[in-house]
Amino acid sequence: MSTHSHGNHTSGRGASSGRARVVTVPLVVAGLVLGLWFFGGVVAPGYWTSIIFGIVWFVVASVLIGQIAKRRPGLKAPMRATFIVVAAASAVGFYWTSIRDDKVEEAVVTGVAASQVATGNPPTASGERAPTTPPATNVEVARGEFETRAHSSRGTAAVVDTADGGTKLTFTDFATDNGPDLRVYLVNGPVRSDGDVDDVVDLGRLKGNVGNQQYAIPKGADLTAYSTVVIWCRAFSVSFAQADLRAS
Repeated sequence: MSTHSHGNHTSGRGASSGRARVVTVPLVVAGLVLGLWFFGGVVAPGYWTSIIFGIVWFVVASVLIGQIAKRRPGLKAPMRATFIVVAAASAVGFYWTSIRDDKVEEAVVTGVAASQVATGNPPTASGERAPTTPPATNVEVARGEFETRAHSSRGTAAVVDTADGGTKLTFTDFATDNGPDLRVYLVNGPVRSDGDVDDVVDLGRLKGNVGNQQYAIPKGADLTAYSTVVIWCRAFSVSFAQADLRAS
């Protein structure tokens, strides 16, 4: 009788231990990811501090997992294995989005400066003014040079009204550092700090941190107001580069 009860007790403990191992993996993954997001994305004030905070979080998490493993030896293996996998995936993700260059080389549109179109050519010998450009041509309405914000950057941004009625934002000779979740914003008003990047037109994901590229500007966008181009790291809420657009 006592042998039978002991067997049931052992079986129950084994089933409980098995369930604990199954639950441990998603709990460790969730804890590591949420901690990385909180300390690296919410608490950290800038890009480089977010990286430092993220590394510190993984060190602290490793110590915490070690302490738990001492109390629950049966969970040591799944917890350690999960930690290693998440840490390795985070390292690979950081390299892929922040260390290596993502190069792109698009054929961007160009246009005649709006000031030339408005002024026209000098009069000819007959006293008539020849048109500067033929009808239905691309017109560059604004441009600006990229300036470094959180990361070293260079290149030229230009707004071109195309002959087919569209409007493009082009980057030429462009380069900045790579980073996670980089977006191309047109920002309303001057940008003196990251806190000014609030009222924006989001033109989408940055296609590459190096090379010529272009983006469609939605119809109706008021470019006299949304006149600052910002390369924005949405993951860490920091601007990598900006270009102040001025009439061409």
